[in-house]
Parts: sequence; structure tokens; C-alpha cells
Amino acid sequence: MQGPRNQSSDRATAGWIGNLGHWLGAGFRRPELLVFLPALSLCAYWIGGESIMMMTALGLPLLFLLAGVLRNGEAAPAPMPDALNGLALRPEIIRMLDAILRDAPVTGRSTACFVVQFDDADILLDRHGRAVQTEVLARSAERLCASLREGDTVARLEGGGFAITLSPIRRIDLEAMIQTAARLQSALAPPISIDAARLYVTCSIGFCLGAKSPLPTGASLLDAAQVAADEALRNGPGAIRVYIAGMARKRSDRDALRNTLENALDAGEIRPHFQPQICTDTGKLSGFEALARWHHRERGLVPPAEFLPAIEDAGLAERLGEVMLYHALAALVRWDKNGYNVPNVSVNFSATELRNPRLAEKLKWELDRFDLAPSRLCIEILETVIAETENDVIVHNIAALAKLGCGIDLDDFGTGHASITNIRRFALRRLKIDRSFVTKVDEDREQQKMVAGILSLAERMGLETLAEGVETKGEHAMLAQLGCRHVQGFLFARPMSFEDAEAWIIRHEASRSTPPRIGHRAG
Repeated sequence: MQGPRNQSSDRATAGWIGNLGHWLGAGFRRPELLVFLPALSLCAYWIGGESIMMMTALGLPLLFLLAGVLRNGEAAPAPMPDALNGLALRPEIIRMLDAILRDAPVTGRSTACFVVQFDDADILLDRHGRAVQTEVLARSAERLCASLREGDTVARLEGGGFAITLSPIRRIDLEAMIQTAARLQSALAPPISIDAARLYVTCSIGFCLGAKSPLPTGASLLDAAQVAADEALRNGPGAIRVYIAGMARKRSDRDALRNTLENALDAGEIRPHFQPQICTDTGKLSGFEALARWHHRERGLVPPAEFLPAIEDAGLAERLGEVMLYHALAALVRWDKNGYNVPNVSVNFSATELRNPRLAEKLKWELDRFDLAPSRLCIEILETVIAETENDVIVHNIAALAKLGCGIDLDDFGTGHASITNIRRFALRRLKIDRSFVTKVDEDREQQKMVAGILSLAERMGLETLAEGVETKGEHAMLAQLGCRHVQGFLFARPMSFEDAEAWIIRHEASRSTPPRIGHRAG
């Protein structure tokens, strides 16, 4: 049994060890306290004698050395994530933003939130698959982390985007944040090598300054940055947008319009009207073009110029294309069943539809579904798509559709500045001469020269021609004399519903006469 003196000594030793731990912790946090080491050694001698003093003199340097190593290890920055699992998620970044915004009135420091969204993310997924998409996102996350300051945070968002919050800073101005966004885009610009393939990705970025957040909460700031990013994505690729008041309302209105258009498509309010195309040699019907029309329940027939841009902006171009294709092929089947000779029907395809890697497969399935030969379907493509595109998917799709047997018509020729080199890349069947060259072609000598030049080019390239916007008999006659094989316009009929188109076929066949001719060229 230990005596009272020994118990007192043990308690003193334990107390000294506790004090030592306290001082060691202080030294861990504040290295300047190490100047008290000599005093600690003397204190150890007073409490425990020479043995304790020796232990203190020899042990403390080692303990402080270890404490320094631990402190340095803890202070080292976290390793940059090499995979998406290393990133923060939405709830974490919202908590961080909440804390910064809450303390801003006291600290005088604020932040900004960025949302990075990849342009053509769906195309990347369709062409290369989920595994490659995940690898691209992981590599991109590493690049974003490397381009930011210590303390800035990158979070992974649902759908393949990233949110970035800046560590609190005293001064945030718009110009600096725009430069930050541009730096993030530059970080993602170099190609990403995956399995010997070099992939180029671009991003659109939206951001919101902490002071401009609709509400002083992290969720509100992140939502505002997301609204700006959505606006940037719509104006991309590679766009940058800053959140401004009213942008959310604009998106809300756009979402409401999208819902209205979706409901109109589902309800069959948006459907094709058919405009006939006539052969100038025989006067026979050579086909119909299917043109979208909206039969609004309250407004009646809505002009296409009012709703087609909204369809494109709302991302519903493919949905509209599906509706138009279905009704066009169904119309062909019904005309065949009723004994009317309609050689083919033309359907307009947007650039969005042409970017679908499975377009040819999809069209083949639809043609088989209606038991129609591919030659009965003509694909109309705007000249601007051919003039501006460098997309290999579009080139491949057009080639695949031509190989399938569908006719390929270049619409609005003469307005999109497509080069001959570009035209040769695509397996075209026919050039559609824009109406701007057709108007008053029977009276204007310059118009005649332009049309004659187009017809000569088409002939040398082995392409058929069709003139759009024919409104007078004189224009029809001059086009026939110049050698244009097909015509279309109000002279023959305006776009009409399926039922009206069927009645028009009957009248046209009954009244068809010799095609008009003129005795001399216009001077």
C-alpha cells in the first residue's frame, strides 16, 4: 500500500503530465510558446526531482518534434480528387454558402457561386457511352480543382455539371468573376485522351455574386447560378452568363411555354399541313411537303413563325420531328389505300435531329412500321446546316439516310452560303431554290441570271431542282423554260390539312392540262 506521501507525489506527477499535455497542445497550435521549454524543465525538477527533469529535458524535444510533424501533416492541403467520389455534393456546398452568407455582415467577406455545364453532353453520352462520360467528368473535375485557389470548393451536381464556390474574399467585382469563368473554360479546353481517342469538350458557365442572390441563403445563391448556367447553355457553346434580376421569371415563362407546346404536341394540335410539288414537264403531282401548323384551341391557326422558334428554344425539335414524321408516313399510307398517286412526302429535319447518332436506324424502323419504301420519304435540310456544320455525326447521318434510299433535299438554297465542297460532302438529290430568287423571275433579268446559274450548277452536279414560292403563272412559265424540273407555291395551293389535300388531288387530276409555256424570254 502506498503512503500518503507517495499518493501525493503520484497526484502531482499526474497533474504535471496533464499540464504538460496542455502546454504541448498549446505549442501544437502556437509554436511561439516553445520559448518556455527551459522554464518547463525547471518546473519538472521542482516537482519530481532529477529523474523527472532528465525525462523532460530529453523527451520534450522529441514530443515537440512529433507534434510539429503531426501539425504539418494536418495543415497540408487535401489531395486533389482524381475521381468524382472525391467531390462535395449539393448539400455540402449549400451549407458552405449558408455559412459564408451568414457571416458576411460581420466579416465583410462574401463569395460567388459558379455552375459549369457541358455543351452537347447528350451527344458525348450517345457516342461514347456512360463509362467514357464518367471519365471525362473526373478529368474535368481535376482540371477545375487545379485552376482554383486553395479554399475554393468544387461540387458535383446531378446531371453531370459542377458547382464552384469561392472561399470568402473581401472584394468581388463582376469583371474579376467573368475572368474566373473564362479561366475555368480554358482549363477544360485541351483535349482529353481516353483509349487513344482525343475528346474535346466545351462548357457554358453561369454565376451569381453573393450580394446579388435573390435570398441570403446558399440554396438561393446556387439556384441563381443554375438559372444563369441554363441561360448560358441555351446561348452556347462556350457562353458565360451572370445572374440578373428577372432571369428566373424569364426561365419560368419559358418553362410554361414549353409545357404548353408539349401539351399541344401530345394533343395533336400541332400537325402537318401539306403543300403540293408539281413537275414542270408533265404537270403531275411529284410530291407533298409536310409543314408544321398549330391548331390552337383559342387562337385558331397559329403562324409557324410564332411557334417554331419557341419549339427550338424549348428543346422540342426532336419531339416535333417525331410527330411530323409519323403523320407524314401515315398520310402516304392512307393515300395509297385510297388509290391516289403521291410519289413521296418531304419532311424538314432540324440540326438537332440530325445530331442523333441513331437517326438512320430510327427512320428505317418507322418506314418498316408503315411498310413504305425509303424512296417515298424525302429529308429536307436547311442550307445553313450544311454551310455551318463541322459535325461528323450530321455528315454520317445524311450519308446513311441517302444509302437507305431516302431522298435528300437542300432547302432554301442560295441563302446559306454553302460551298460546292460542302455540297459534295452530302449525298443530295435535289436543290430547292429559295423564293427570294423566284419572285418576279419572269420580269427581272438579274433574277433570271441567278436562277439560270443555279440550274446550270445543279445540272453539272447531277442534281434535280425545285423552285419554292411560285405565285404567278409567269414565274411558273419562266422556271419551266429555264429548265427547273419541279415547282411549289401558292399558285398551286397553300399548305392544307390532310382532308383538304386529298380533295385537292382529285381536283388537280381532273383539271390537269399541258404545262404553260412562254413564247420568248423576258428581256
